[in-house]
Amino acid sequence: MRKVFLLLAFSVAMLIPAFGQGPLAARKVDNEFVQQQFGREFTLLPEVGAVFGDLDGDGVEDVAIAARCKNPMLDQAEHKYTVIDPYYDFFGYGDPKVTTTFTEPDPVLRGLVVLIIHGAAGPDGWRSATPKAKYVIVHLPYRTISVRKMNLKKKTIEAIYVEEAGDTGDSSALFFDGKKFRYVPMGGSMQ
Repeated sequence: MRKVFLLLAFSVAMLIPAFGQGPLAARKVDNEFVQQQFGREFTLLPEVGAVFGDLDGDGVEDVAIAARCKNPMLDQAEHKYTVIDPYYDFFGYGDPKVTTTFTEPDPVLRGLVVLIIHGAAGPDGWRSATPKAKYVIVHLPYRTISVRKMNLKKKTIEAIYVEEAGDTGDSSALFFDGKKFRYVPMGGSMQ
């Protein structure tokens, strides 16, 4: 009996690593992946990390990654991503060629970006060598990010919810309207 129990325990111990290779293991985002997809100017913020969801509504998982970058415009052509500024666009002027030259007075917020990869159809999705689209969102003053459902014009979509940095603790959302990402202030805290 004891031999059977030991054999069973050994078999289970050998199978545990195989179960770790499933979808959650495929979701791993590290600094090497970020720099491969967006360039050496970008650094992953591990304390905030990455969130997953179908941000463009095509049925394929997408990823939003918290990162920092000094010059997001630099590697745009080489790594085939688009720099956008939905935050300043909401307030009237969101041309990233201009807004990326603004200096952020708060050092905690300086250089914060959200990297978004829309997954391509197929088994690799957002990990594909040629994803559907890549975006660098600048000037979004976040402390944390998460993906949640949002009602938009009688339709439920997935959006990136943001707990904004600063004393107010306000929250906001970033959603894809089918053409571009839009910023919407939500008011109070998400907690």
